[in-house]
Amino acid sequence: MLRLLVLFLTLFIYGNASARKFTIGKNGTVVSIKDALKIAAEGDEIQLLPGIYAEGEIVIDKRIILSGTNESILDGGHSASVLLIRSNGVTIRGITIQNCGYSDIREFAGIRLENVNRCIIEGNKLFNNYFGIYLANSHHCRILNNRVEGLAKTETSSGNGIHLWKSEYNLLVGNHVSGHRDGIYFEFVKHSSVISNFSEKNLRYGLHFMFSDDDSYRYNIFRNNGSGVAVMYTRHVNMDHNRFEYNWGSAAYGLLLKEISYSRINNNIFFTNTTGLYMEGSNQTIVENNDFVKNGWGLRILGDCFDDTIRSNNFRGNTFDVATNAVRSMNVFNSNYWDQYSGYDLNHDRIGDVPYHPVSLYSKITEESPFALMLLHSFFVNLMDQAEKVVPTITPEAFKDDSPLMKPLRNDTY
Repeated sequence: MLRLLVLFLTLFIYGNASARKFTIGKNGTVVSIKDALKIAAEGDEIQLLPGIYAEGEIVIDKRIILSGTNESILDGGHSASVLLIRSNGVTIRGITIQNCGYSDIREFAGIRLENVNRCIIEGNKLFNNYFGIYLANSHHCRILNNRVEGLAKTETSSGNGIHLWKSEYNLLVGNHVSGHRDGIYFEFVKHSSVISNFSEKNLRYGLHFMFSDDDSYRYNIFRNNGSGVAVMYTRHVNMDHNRFEYNWGSAAYGLLLKEISYSRINNNIFFTNTTGLYMEGSNQTIVENNDFVKNGWGLRILGDCFDDTIRSNNFRGNTFDVATNAVRSMNVFNSNYWDQYSGYDLNHDRIGDVPYHPVSLYSKITEESPFALMLLHSFFVNLMDQAEKVVPTITPEAFKDDSPLMKPLRNDTY
């Protein structure tokens, strides 16, 4: 055992002693980053002193650490990608990266990773790049605490802040993304997590993912985007403890679900969105312990959704709690709190004694004729809703909560 310990310590000390550090800058040991890359060996560190480095596209094809301060600036000069990573195990830390190129046919990025594993992109600032950080067919990478800021004007002339394609087992934590087409974009991405990120003021979606199964999205904030989040053609996704807020516009959603199945949406806050949660083609998805507060529509669930469960949620201050284009419900509403519920609780078990029908006559009419929204808050609409409660004729009978709660739940929301 003693011999093994001595051998381990020897290898550890030798391994650390063999790694070299090159400094780049006015008082550095090497003139340029590209020169340092030529002489660096696997495991070496290249450290950038404060200054602006305009060396065009820099290709990293060996396992090194490239570090600096936020005053170490890589300027791409609007041509190609700034950093192109083609080696496993590369670390990029503490650098400002700006002004990559734009192309209609190539996806240039501030940092682009191609066919690599176990890379770390941490604590960098990316400014005015077409794509900020781009992972192509790259796995087991960590994207941590970066600030990615774009100057997008139109969707067609801008890329995404953090973009992953055909990748697995990646982790995104603590990034702040703004000013891009989509803040974070996943396509064919599996077994990956998006945790504690802040995505705001992007033209389209704060988070957009398609064909990406077995992922989780937790403790994120999606604020003031064209729409909050879109989840499309996906299975087995867990979204919990997120905030979807101030995603406001004619076609804006806090969270849009399209052709999604076997997923969970729980402990989230949907606050002041045009539509809090929009469900189309969803099945066997559980929506539980969420707060829907001050949205135009709390929940819009279309007729092609089935076997979904909406339970133990709070609906407060929404113009419409639930809207649908369906005439019958194939989903379950159970034990939700509805602030517009006017029933009674004679046995004091905190559950209403009569069911609540969350789809109002007026919401049903506006689904079929959007121009009817001009009558919102009018006396005629109030009279129509009261009449429908007495003699229901149009609202779908099957859309009901048989056990509405008398008081709101204290959900563990973010």
